[in-house]
Amino acid sequence: MNGGEIARLDWLTDADIFRARQRTRDVAAAVGLDRQDQVRVATALSEVGRELFTRDPATVCFRIEAGPVPRLLIELSAPLPSAGTGIEVANSPARRLVDSLDVRVGSARIEVTLTKELRRGHIAALDIAAVRGQLRAAEVQLGPLEQLRVQNADLIETLEELRRRQHDLAGLNEELASTNSGVLAMYTTLSAELDQTNRGVVALYAELDVRGQQLADANEAKSRFLRNVSHELRAPINSILGLGGLLLSGQLDPEQRRQVDYVLSSGRSLLKLVNELLDLARAESDQLEVAVAKFELAPLLGELAATLRPLAINRDVELVVEEPEIDALVTDRDLLTRVLRNLLTNALAFTEHGRIWVRTTTDAAGLEVRIAVGDTGIGIAAEHLGRVFEELFQVPSRLQTQRHGTGLGLPYARRVTQALGGRLELDSVPGSGSTFTVVLPVAAEERPDHPHDLRIGHVLVADDDPAFRYVLRGMLDGLAEHVSEAGDGTEAIVMITASRPDLLLLDLRMPNLGGAEVYATLRNSPDPALRDLPTILMTNMPIDAALRRDVESAAALLSKSDLDRATLAGMIAAVLTSKEQA
Repeated sequence: MNGGEIARLDWLTDADIFRARQRTRDVAAAVGLDRQDQVRVATALSEVGRELFTRDPATVCFRIEAGPVPRLLIELSAPLPSAGTGIEVANSPARRLVDSLDVRVGSARIEVTLTKELRRGHIAALDIAAVRGQLRAAEVQLGPLEQLRVQNADLIETLEELRRRQHDLAGLNEELASTNSGVLAMYTTLSAELDQTNRGVVALYAELDVRGQQLADANEAKSRFLRNVSHELRAPINSILGLGGLLLSGQLDPEQRRQVDYVLSSGRSLLKLVNELLDLARAESDQLEVAVAKFELAPLLGELAATLRPLAINRDVELVVEEPEIDALVTDRDLLTRVLRNLLTNALAFTEHGRIWVRTTTDAAGLEVRIAVGDTGIGIAAEHLGRVFEELFQVPSRLQTQRHGTGLGLPYARRVTQALGGRLELDSVPGSGSTFTVVLPVAAEERPDHPHDLRIGHVLVADDDPAFRYVLRGMLDGLAEHVSEAGDGTEAIVMITASRPDLLLLDLRMPNLGGAEVYATLRNSPDPALRDLPTILMTNMPIDAALRRDVESAAALLSKSDLDRATLAGMIAAVLTSKEQA
């Protein structure tokens, strides 16, 4: 339907207030408002009319406003009684009976619009013309007494409705009070339980902190113990290996050579176990020293294959190194070699038939290199895949009893790979084989290599272990013109003062006066020749970041573990070259 005016009346006398009230109820009923809303809009109009009537003619117009929300508009236009009337009407209690009350004040008149929203479905079916006819037919002139009776009846009905609602509200209040009581009791109980839980959580966190600190302290104590006993464990082993090497270089009959070979083999096995424990401790404490350099990858893989191929449990097992997709790699060559040797050793030990392969590929962006070591061996069961990188864990199998493993190789390999900035991945199917993949970044910061072709005159070896001094003397044969020995730090200072050597090989840990103290004494000497004396510090302790900080001004720091003539010659060349360039 379209909106429009549906009725109008003139307000001329006091009695017209009753007529306007009745007319408003008729209009409200005609447009579909219920009985309560009819009373509300009629009461609102009569209230506003009383405030505006001044015995001057006024008009009331009833209109339907169509739109998204259809509304009944009751527009009252009257002469302005006084300057403050607009404010009084705007604050009239009638505002609470309708949806809106708008006041417009002119120079001589005031216009008030009362609005009540209608039900959209009902108003859409109305016919404005029919409504107008219905209102004309319903227009009855009631006297004041009749109007008062009607108004009283409306008031009684409204009061009865209010009484019923008050009764319902009282019931709702009782239910709400009961509900609130239950909620309050539940809240009190939950609060007490939550408070108790919070205290338990706080205590648990405190206990976890204590346990965590205890674990950290225990781990540090373990690492410290391994570092401290390394000198005692590795010094005699290195002496045995060094002396065995010297014996093999001499004149031995076949039986003696076989016996020395057994001694060296046992010594190497023992040193390997000690090194694995120490390396794992360093890797766990993030103290691995990573020396980055660029090197050719194919020769490294070829050397590993040639060295490890005899370890296969079956000579029919084929070990294949595929041509790498990348020529050179920039990382720590020694650490990568240890990881790959570990993986290949495991593959050879657990593959009875088929083949083992080493495949090197790069990702599409060329940012990562993947070195996969795969086999057709016995594989690893799914329930053990998550544990193979645990320390000392060995996968149960019939082949496990045939090898002498420690369960440290794979944990160490993963730690080292992480130290190189990569990761170690595993894919395995029982009965079909396993593939371990070392994933590394292609490029890293390089370090320069040092020449190894220089010679030296007088070398002083200061070490409390006579066996190791003997081994060093043998390694220096042909590299140094003269070698002298000192058994402790005090004797070394006396010998240096009496006859300054060209190079000092100084053990860090010696009785009476250790190598660090000797080195500090030389560096603080007023004699420039002693301050600049080329020095190589030697130790059986793991060379980690803390140790390097302690001797950061040293020209070189050399590990006695796996020391050979080539390594010693290279270190000497590096020290002498740096002195010449200084």
